[in-house]
This record gives sequence, structure tokens and C-alpha cells, in this order.
Amino acid sequence: MTHMHVAGSIHADATSPAPVWLTRPEDVNALTPKLWSSSVTRDPDGVVSVAGLKLTDLAGQVGTPAYVLDERDFRERARGWRDAFGGWTVYYAGKSFLCTTIARWVVEEGLSLDVCSLGELTVALRAGVPPERIGMHGNNKSEEELRLGLERGVGRIIVDSADEIGRLERLCAELDTTARVMIRVTTGVEAHTHEYIATAHEDQKFGFSIQGGQALVAMVRCYHSPRLDLLGIHSHIGSQIFDTNGFEVAARRTLKLFAQFKEATGVSLAELDLGGGFGIAYTKEDDPASPAELAAGLREIIAHEVRGFGLVEPAISIEPGRAIVGPSGLALYRVGTVKVVEIGGGMSRRYISVDGGMSDNIRPALYAAEYSASLASRSSDAEPVVSRVVGVHCEGGDILVRDEFLPSDVRPGDLLAVPAAGAYSRSMASNYNHTPRPPVVSVLDGRVSTLVRRETLDDLLALDAGASD
Repeated sequence: MTHMHVAGSIHADATSPAPVWLTRPEDVNALTPKLWSSSVTRDPDGVVSVAGLKLTDLAGQVGTPAYVLDERDFRERARGWRDAFGGWTVYYAGKSFLCTTIARWVVEEGLSLDVCSLGELTVALRAGVPPERIGMHGNNKSEEELRLGLERGVGRIIVDSADEIGRLERLCAELDTTARVMIRVTTGVEAHTHEYIATAHEDQKFGFSIQGGQALVAMVRCYHSPRLDLLGIHSHIGSQIFDTNGFEVAARRTLKLFAQFKEATGVSLAELDLGGGFGIAYTKEDDPASPAELAAGLREIIAHEVRGFGLVEPAISIEPGRAIVGPSGLALYRVGTVKVVEIGGGMSRRYISVDGGMSDNIRPALYAAEYSASLASRSSDAEPVVSRVVGVHCEGGDILVRDEFLPSDVRPGDLLAVPAAGAYSRSMASNYNHTPRPPVVSVLDGRVSTLVRRETLDDLLALDAGASD
């Protein structure tokens, strides 16, 4: 079903208040394993627990709303990607969620780190990430962040424009250094995802076009520059992708570019980055491949295309972010109000308002992203009812979970848990309506650690220059 209105499917062509893919559960208390971290269970008393800690107890300790990360699950997923892609370099995509503790976990589990802003680079360096294991992204990197990256010796800078090439050459001359660079290319692949997160089609802001010849020109320029060390090519086709079909086309086009560059210069490039975008399960309908399945498919693709172009296989890297941290996290909310709204045609919709909203997860409003939810503070024998979980903000589109079967007796004070909230929730959070952002806590063996503390109203006012007048 295509969402045609921010208020939801009832304003499109629906004949039911629920989308066709949402099926009535046999047991409304059951937890679908692929949506949650490996330690999430429902106790005999009906309370959902993560890593041995009841969410009712956690809410008592840290309050709601809150983002909750399962540390062991995060580490296991990081190792799973590292091991499945042995011999390749795995960069954790920091934009999915980054703080100093996460950066340290990434390094401890043998991964490298991808950053795309001055803030992310500063966090990585503050966390002690070895600079040579950092990759820098960004379509409009400032002189300040490029200077910091060059001074600290980051492992690679992914170049995105001709202007950036000139900027780097000038800074390298000033600092008497050389930058290790990769050229980001757009392969013309249309990833099967939302328009805003499909990043390899031609009409968008990232990279150099292969089709238009810009990419080869940029590569030759970097190769001949005395201040730049051209490592290879970077490609990223989008996000929340479940199969390798798009990667096959992207690999063929980038490796063809490798061959063209070799023909033009006589030099074989050393590295190819296939990017990230590996999808996760947000609903029962989502069926992501495992790291092992993806690795087998991508290795076969690369081997086939390398043979076809008569190349030596370059060093390969990938950039999972969501696929590691997404399922390791959940968002915890407390119900404030429940109302039933008549929507015509004998139908009604049940709105469950919680103490968070689009300020702590903008993706449903921005991308019409689908999420799931479960009653977390108890079990229920009540009938499942299609419900919409909404937030506190002054927006009709303030929707956290568009459609979900929840017990008909959900009431104020209950806790709801939203799975797969580890990626792009806190990292895209805002202070809309002057709402302080929730904390990020991790749980390991029943113990809670604060990764990012809860914002306060004093934090918000500290930035308000007139607040002290």
C-alpha cells in the first residue's frame, strides 16, 4: 500500500483501517524474534526483559521515553559481520548511531568506523579510535573537518566533488601532507527503497557520475595530484536493502570503471568499497538476509565481475550500520491516553498516545517507515485491536507506529516497546516543541549503563542567549 497522506491509509484508497500486510496475531503477547535483540524475552509474569532486566524496572530507574541497547547483542552482531566478511574491511556506519562508548565497542570487536561530519569525527577521536581505521564521508566537508582529518591522519577521505579535490590539495600543501582518498561514484542503480535513502541514481547530491564520465575524470585528476593518494572507488546504492541484485549492477559498473582507469593510466586501483544499506526487520513482513548469506552473494558477484574484466581483485570494504545497531536497540514509552476515533463507513481507529514522538523517531513521518510495538509491562488476554501509536507533538503526522495489533485493554500507565530502534532514532532526534531528547542506556547481565544522558530543560535553556536576561 502506498501512503498518500501523512494522516495514514484511511485518507488513501483503503477499505480497512489496517494495511493488507498486517495480519492478526494468534498470540498478541508473542514476540517475533527477528524484530528484537537476542536477549529480549517475556517473563512468566508478562513483563518484557532485555539482557535479564525487566523493562518495568528499567523504566523506574531511567524513566521514559528511553532508548535501550543490548550490549552483548551489539557486540555479537558486530563480530558476525566481521567474521562473515573475513578478509574484507568492515566499517561501522557511525551515522546510524554513534557515541564514544559505541565507537569503543566497534574498535574492540575489530571493525573500522565511518564518519560523515565534524561532530562524528570528533567523537571517534575522543573515543580513541585509531585514525587509520576511520573513513570520512560527506558531500560538503568543511575546511575545519578536512583539516582535522588530515592532521590526525585518517585512513581515507571519500571525495565527493571537484571542489573538494581542490580544497584537499590546498590544505595538503599547507600542512605538507598527503591525503588518502577514494572517489565516490553514482552507479545509476535504483535501489528498491524510499526516494530519500536511495543514493546511487543520477539525480541526487552524492558522488561523481559514471555515466557522464565525471568519475573517470576525477580519478585521473586525483591520481596525477602530488598531494593525493588515490586508493580506489566508493559506491553506495541506498539503505534498507534486502537483496544483492543492486550490488551486482553496482559492482559491474564500478569494476568496469577500474578497467577504464587501468587502460587510461596503466595502474590497477587497490580498493573498492561497496557501501552499506543492508536492511533489517522492522515488521514481521521484513525478511533480511544474514551476514553470511550476504557475504556469500557479494563474494560471488565480485569474483565473477573481476574475472570478466580481467582484473586483480581489489581489497573490498563494506559499511553496515543499521544492520548492527538497529536490532540491538528498542525504544521504551509510557502510554498517556487512549482514544477511539470514528472514521466513517462503520470503521474506527484506536489512537494510543505515548510520551515520545517524532522528536525521538522522525523516520515514520519522514519516510513513512513502518515499525512494530508490543505491550511491555504485562501480558494481556484481551482481543488484539488494530492501533496507531502516536506521540505528544503538535503535528498530525506525529506517528510512531502507523498500524499494529495491540491488546484492546492497553491503558494509561502501560509501557510499550518499539523494536529495531537502535539505528536512526537517537541520531536523527530533535528538540521539536522544546522537547528534551531521551537517554540512551545499555544493558548487560541485568545492569544498566548510561551511554548518553537524558537532556533536561536546563540543557535547552543553556543555548538560549536570552534565557538569563
